[in-house]
Amino acid sequence: MKPLQSLPALLGALLLAATVGCASTSTSESTGEYLDDTVLTANVKAAMVNQPDLKASEINVETYKGAVQLSGFVSSQEEIDKAVAAARSINGVKSVTNDMRLK
Repeated sequence: MKPLQSLPALLGALLLAATVGCASTSTSESTGEYLDDTVLTANVKAAMVNQPDLKASEINVETYKGAVQLSGFVSSQEEIDKAVAAARSINGVKSVTNDMRLK
């Protein structure tokens, strides 16, 4: 009968470990935040692809906790401005960091 008495304690410990394991910290994302950032990245990329004179394939998009970072090499300042504007137009984007360089 002893093993049955320790079963609730074991289940409680596993539940606590699972809950803490999915929580975010200042240096890591929770599972939900990771998924949200993946969706934001896809939406920013889609918005840039919809810009006819913007070479979206040359721009890298990374998102961490809603902050979008754009990097890569582009041909003109106009392209930089359009990419930043496209990223800022997406709901959920908290900030945009421009790390793009001119060729």
